[in-house]
Amino acid sequence: MTPEGTRPMSVPTATYRLQLQPDFPFAAAARAVPHLARLGVSHLHLSPVLTAVPGSTHGYDVTDHGTVREELGGEDGLRALSATARAHGLGLILDIVPNHMAVPADLRLNRPLWEVLRDGPGSPSARWFDIDWAAGGGRILLPVLGERLHEALPHMRVEEGTLRYRAHVLPLREGTEGLPLPELCAAQHYRPAWWRLGRSELNYRRFFTISDLIAVRAEDPEVFAATHGKVLQLLREGVADGLRVDHPDGLADPGGYLRRLHRESGGRWTVVEKILADGEPLPRSWPVAGTTGYEALRQVDGLFVDPEGHVELARHYRSFTGAPADLGGEWEPTRRRAAHRVLTHDLAAETERLIRTAVRACAASPELSWRDHAPWALRTALCELLLRLPVYRPYTAHGVTPEPRDAALLEQAAEGARGAFQVPEEATAVDAVLRLAMGDAPGDSPAETGFPARFAQLSSALRAKSVEDAAFYRHVPLLSACEVGGEPALPVVAPAQFHGHCTRMQRDRPISGTALSTHDTKRSGDARATLAVLSECPGRWAALLERAEHSGAPDRHTAWVYWQTALALGAYPPPPRRLAPALLKAVREAGLRTTWTECDAEYEAAVERFVTAQRDSAGARALAGFAQRIAPAVRANVLGAALLHLTMPGVPDLYQGTERVHRALVDPDNRAPAELGERPEDSPLDAEKARLTATALRLRADRPELFLAEATYEPLYAEGERAAHCVAFIRSGSVLTAVTRLSLRLEQHGGWGGSRLALPPGSWQDALGARELTGTIPLNHLFDGAPVALLTRKT
Repeated sequence: MTPEGTRPMSVPTATYRLQLQPDFPFAAAARAVPHLARLGVSHLHLSPVLTAVPGSTHGYDVTDHGTVREELGGEDGLRALSATARAHGLGLILDIVPNHMAVPADLRLNRPLWEVLRDGPGSPSARWFDIDWAAGGGRILLPVLGERLHEALPHMRVEEGTLRYRAHVLPLREGTEGLPLPELCAAQHYRPAWWRLGRSELNYRRFFTISDLIAVRAEDPEVFAATHGKVLQLLREGVADGLRVDHPDGLADPGGYLRRLHRESGGRWTVVEKILADGEPLPRSWPVAGTTGYEALRQVDGLFVDPEGHVELARHYRSFTGAPADLGGEWEPTRRRAAHRVLTHDLAAETERLIRTAVRACAASPELSWRDHAPWALRTALCELLLRLPVYRPYTAHGVTPEPRDAALLEQAAEGARGAFQVPEEATAVDAVLRLAMGDAPGDSPAETGFPARFAQLSSALRAKSVEDAAFYRHVPLLSACEVGGEPALPVVAPAQFHGHCTRMQRDRPISGTALSTHDTKRSGDARATLAVLSECPGRWAALLERAEHSGAPDRHTAWVYWQTALALGAYPPPPRRLAPALLKAVREAGLRTTWTECDAEYEAAVERFVTAQRDSAGARALAGFAQRIAPAVRANVLGAALLHLTMPGVPDLYQGTERVHRALVDPDNRAPAELGERPEDSPLDAEKARLTATALRLRADRPELFLAEATYEPLYAEGERAAHCVAFIRSGSVLTAVTRLSLRLEQHGGWGGSRLALPPGSWQDALGARELTGTIPLNHLFDGAPVALLTRKT
């Protein structure tokens, strides 16, 4: 069904994501419009367009919600792009950032924050930001100094009514300009501090662990109006048609925010960047089309992972690296150790703030029994609860009965948390924190009423930083399984599981987004499709690594990551220019030997030397030979994943360049300015994928009713000994998709044999060829010449 209030006429058939930046502004996007219109998408999906930190290559560091970014061409440039797009039959989807703003070096760029820092808690702009003034003694900790304050003073000066420190421009409180620098710093509404203090002393809510992104209180109606006015104007005036909402889980009340956005936008097609755990549904009360599509990514990727081979690959990984169970050897111990570290180290400021809130809530409770919990017990209870939540966050509010699913998740986490206490009576602290998190506290003090939101916001940040940005880089038997929304311990998806997912999506969220590659994926879809083949030949992979030269590797974990990353990139010899930044990011995120904030320069230099040395090594030559041998299986995975993505339930979002083979690593590698259209270095697989993509997109554009809200989805099962290697389904009785999975295993078993697929009644036209097919088709005939088939019923 179509979610209530959405307007079917504005629903895209397919979107195409463009990463705008100063090197790829609105004018460059406009030049790409004819190509994208011919490709068959219906809407351009633009990265954030509002004014951001100068030079930003992503735009999520917004500084002014009321203006369109001049570095991209300003509002005139955006309107011109919209006009060009409409002249070619395309609309625009805007990416909006409601959760946070930048803390720029020149704070004049963020006017509301400038006013708060200048005027303090009495500023009208103070309502914009979630600041714990009490914790800072009435001041905001501003961790902008590269050294301790006394060492920074010689680099400070007062100039034109501002405080200057290196590149930073800070406001001055009225009447303080003439004070000596030490007294001047002490007299401000902010405390300029060494950047390392942000981890433990910060008293404003931020985006994850990034102190130069300050969280915004979008739940305040005035703040919502101020931060959304320009975007809503662009929607009303027909410049844009729909929205992507960045990180709604960071908001105090995601559901309330989305309901307000739904009303104000007139029910425009909107998707949210919500990362769902395996089996977790999107809250039905959210009036959105669905998510940006990471759950679809997980389903498609999982089809191409061999279950037995993945187990064997993990065994080889443990043998090769010698990784301890909780430092990469096993998923769950690794995840839990990473989460504990993040909670008590990287998110220490947020954790301590929530503990103080729990202590105040218990002290203010009208129930005397709540006042007997020691702070250490509340700390333990809180941490143990957070560590055990299997999702990003629960959705609870004070005085509101939680949904059964949220209540069950919290109750289950509490059951495990009680086991952390040796004295059962002290474990009652868990019950107090549980009731606070559920919104069931007996009183109505500010600490009690605000606790559920703060708990959920910390939970969200904890999962993102501990799972996606730590454990995913520690437990790495198969890098393609370590993806946003993924389950590294259980990356396999059986055909029946895939069909079940698609059936539910068509029923519940038929116009949700789907994706294989985004600006946030750690590896592009085609890179992951390449890596998935390793699950079909784990023994050969292990033998290759043992033959490769590792004497220069700083450790075997890094060597394992390097060789898989080089295979994913698919360039021979492997280019250090792209591999070195990806490997350095991987070892810093893993945090096993070096981190972003506790950098081991000697170790990182060793990583870079190893990457450079492999360019012309015997191992690199062996890798090139290995890649050539598995190329047919890679082709099957690349084309199969693409066709599934383009024809399964939902609205496919194509990341820039992915109509051809697109092998990209984690940012910044995957955020380079778009290169669209044919390239001199294109391979036959590039051309084959481009033709498949354009064919499927044109079919969606010409017959949207076959794919969107009123469409149907019907699984189709092959018969015979090798039937499990075929995944097929029918859309609305008129379009048939069939792909080959685990093709290397299929080859090892001798091919399709007598396996066959019974087509529904009627005559079927091969959309990728000239054949007409009817009846029961042998699979070796259906897939003769290509590992995928797209058929349309002849009328």
